[in-house]
Amino acid sequence: MQAISYEITAIVRGDLTAKFESYMTERHIPDVIATGAFESSTFLRSGEGRYRISYLTSREGLDGYLREQAPALRAHVAESFPEGVEISREEWEVLSVFTE
Repeated sequence: MQAISYEITAIVRGDLTAKFESYMTERHIPDVIATGAFESSTFLRSGEGRYRISYLTSREGLDGYLREQAPALRAHVAESFPEGVEISREEWEVLSVFTE
């Protein structure tokens, strides 16, 4: 099984960062994980207003999520943040994992 890292980058307007962090940790990321399509997730911040959410999955898991659950979850994000949040998405094929 080929692992895929599904990466979402969000640029968030300064006055929305606290709301965005709460929404992601309390609602959106748990909802995405609850779909069963992903093994794990990380929520990262790189300076004020720049975030990355990474989800680890398989090709089949991601395809099913994008087809079946993503539209409703994306719509909820857009409804919760109608402005001030810019989102981009990328899929990364995991070539190797190194651990201690």
